[in-house]
Amino acid sequence: MTTADARTPAISIRERYGDVVSDLWPVTVMPQPDELLSSWLHRLAYANGVAPRAFARVLGLNPGMWSAALDLRLPADIANLLYAKTGVASDQLAAMTLSQDLPKQLLLPLRYNGQRDSSTWLQFCCRCLSEDAQPYFRRRWRLATRVSCTEHGCRLRDRCPSCNSSIAVFDQSELVPQHSCAACGYDLRRAPIPYLSPMTRTFDRCIDNVCSLEAIAHSPSGPMLIRRLLSLPSAGGYYSAMILTSLSTAARAYCAELLNCPSEGPVDDAEDEERKARRLRRLIPPPCDHPAWIELLANALRRSRGRPNVSKGKEPAIKLPDLLGAYARMNPGPGRRRVQEMIGT
Repeated sequence: MTTADARTPAISIRERYGDVVSDLWPVTVMPQPDELLSSWLHRLAYANGVAPRAFARVLGLNPGMWSAALDLRLPADIANLLYAKTGVASDQLAAMTLSQDLPKQLLLPLRYNGQRDSSTWLQFCCRCLSEDAQPYFRRRWRLATRVSCTEHGCRLRDRCPSCNSSIAVFDQSELVPQHSCAACGYDLRRAPIPYLSPMTRTFDRCIDNVCSLEAIAHSPSGPMLIRRLLSLPSAGGYYSAMILTSLSTAARAYCAELLNCPSEGPVDDAEDEERKARRLRRLIPPPCDHPAWIELLANALRRSRGRPNVSKGKEPAIKLPDLLGAYARMNPGPGRRRVQEMIGT
């Protein structure tokens, strides 16, 4: 070997990484709040000098959507390997998966057909990515009901604004950060911030709080609410043949905008407005009455589909804009999605 060769040794670890490393991997990255398992795995691979596509072989998996599939089900042998090589405990790994506290029916599908209005498997907030010390993807960005960022109030994106490709970090064959588009290399932190109306942000925040609790699975109105959330495109009247999980983030946000448009009809006079305010005060439950909120939201969505409903007291059901207005007064700003804040504990 020449002196020049000694100064610049060739390093090729991608293909043989699983063979040459026996104990703990050289670098361990710690999970971030609400981080998605696949996001952590991509950061782990990058920190150890391995591109995500090659890292699949380190875990004994085939390339493809390997990391996205692990979000849904983490096999015990891979969990044990990750614990042995990183020291991250099994309960921490499980907390990054899409566990039972997120309704499975509302998760975005892994498939992507390439059409403009079709869903992709992952969304992101460019402001979150730009503010993160180490950019990462959140678990809640996998929900089809999620169209806005709870921290910044802006609409999420599900495509690269440069080439319109879906987020596909698992397909990165080069050693680049996960916030770079796998297709064109665009830095997703620089993406323009889409606008979202205040009422649609409130609608999104309300649904997010409802869907973040295991209570939705135990509430009698929980299954009904999930069905009506999936039917939001037909409720808005624009994507009548589609369900929520099949649409892009932009299309889902548009459906929410249509639902929150004021209904046509005569303008109420001051006396009617005062009477309506008194009725709302009677019907709107306290934030801690979570089952009641699930039922109210489900009924409001049913009314939005043109099927008027009445409460047990034979009073008219609360219209969706009125319900969201009451919710906004109790939860006035972004970042109120956490359960503790909603129930006041």
